[in-house]
Amino acid sequence: MNKAFRAFATGAIILASGIFSSAFAQEHLLDEVRIGVSGSIQAKSTFESGAFPSATVFFDPFDQRHAQGFLDHMLRPRIHVGAIVSTEGEASQVYAGFTWTANLSDKFFIDLGFGGAVNNVDDDDDGPQVGCSVLFHESAGLGYNITENWRVLATIEHSSNANLCDDNDGLSYAGISVGYKF
Repeated sequence: MNKAFRAFATGAIILASGIFSSAFAQEHLLDEVRIGVSGSIQAKSTFESGAFPSATVFFDPFDQRHAQGFLDHMLRPRIHVGAIVSTEGEASQVYAGFTWTANLSDKFFIDLGFGGAVNNVDDDDDGPQVGCSVLFHESAGLGYNITENWRVLATIEHSSNANLCDDNDGLSYAGISVGYKF
């Protein structure tokens, strides 16, 4: 199950990147691609060992890059699709949702994301008990624009079922990512 899930997640990211990058980069529908790595920040009883590489593709169908003012930015989120894959056979996820970006200055910005995720956690195993395979997924990042195209972010992500299922340990990660903005 874990190998199949990893293959699916990796394939979905590569396929989405390949299909949309050449066709839509000129129109700015494909807005950004990020690659990162994170680690579990769970408590001892639900801690997941290993590294968690991730890839996220951002689309800008609402033209957030040309938004004016705070309210206009809030009404024009970017759409993201991504995956977090465990290197130790722990929880892996495929996620999608909306991301709002606010510039703090010419160089610094914050990202806030909200959406859903599908995971491969078996609640019979050690580690987090998430209760459902479909979860809510939230993320936040503090970023720095290195150049017009390259950026680096400190990230934090959390997925849980909001107590809609019996168990709800959640999945929480902190890490770093590098993005290329088209």
